[in-house]
Amino acid sequence: MLSLLNENIFEQCKELGLKNVPTIWAGIAQKAASNNMPYGEFLRQVLHEELVDKHTRQVESIKKLSALSPIKTLEDFDFNLAQGVPQSQVKELCSLAFIERKENVVFIGPSGTGKTHLAKAIAYKAALARIKVKFITASDLMLQLLAAKEQGKLKYYLSKAIVSQRLLVIDEIGYLPFTADESKLLFEVVSKKYEQGSLIVTSNLPFGQWPDTLGGDNALAVALLDRLLHHSHVIQIQGDSFRLREKKLAGTVN
Repeated sequence: MLSLLNENIFEQCKELGLKNVPTIWAGIAQKAASNNMPYGEFLRQVLHEELVDKHTRQVESIKKLSALSPIKTLEDFDFNLAQGVPQSQVKELCSLAFIERKENVVFIGPSGTGKTHLAKAIAYKAALARIKVKFITASDLMLQLLAAKEQGKLKYYLSKAIVSQRLLVIDEIGYLPFTADESKLLFEVVSKKYEQGSLIVTSNLPFGQWPDTLGGDNALAVALLDRLLHHSHVIQIQGDSFRLREKKLAGTVN
């Protein structure tokens, strides 16, 4: 009889998409019987365990699709070595309220000063909160945009990979210059996210040099920055590269 009951519960849970209930209901039922637990409390506990399991699976799926590996956390970031990084502001950003307000974050500073680490740490917080997030370097983003355009799938790519993400992290804008066509594609990405979602952008260039990296198109650079910075938090980081500093301490460079 119990075997038939288990089979019926399994089949109904499968149809309802309740993945965890078939394995946990019996243990909770035994506990409920021993403690004279009301039926309502028994049901609440079963549903609670199912919800916890569902949230865990959602987080793992988001992390897998986010391309955040290797994971960086705020706890691993050394604020003592990073000059000019406002610790309180960064921690406030980790509350993720800026995502709810559809605001952007821009990290500006020399190579190796922790911009990518901080961007990933905030994005990881978002993933843990079951917020859809995608991390991508500017060069890889451009390769994917150009491929989608060549295949006649640009609109689909923008919808699937850009608009659908509540948080999009674009790393290393400015390390390689864009052509005129690439600059227009980047502008389209920023325009699609404007007031519809949030961006985190890292760059080694001050804003005054962005026209140079955007195909020399000053008007496009102004329009792009206008959308990027309208609702934004700009964090400027100073100092030497963490990686170079470590090598100096190790004595491998002078």
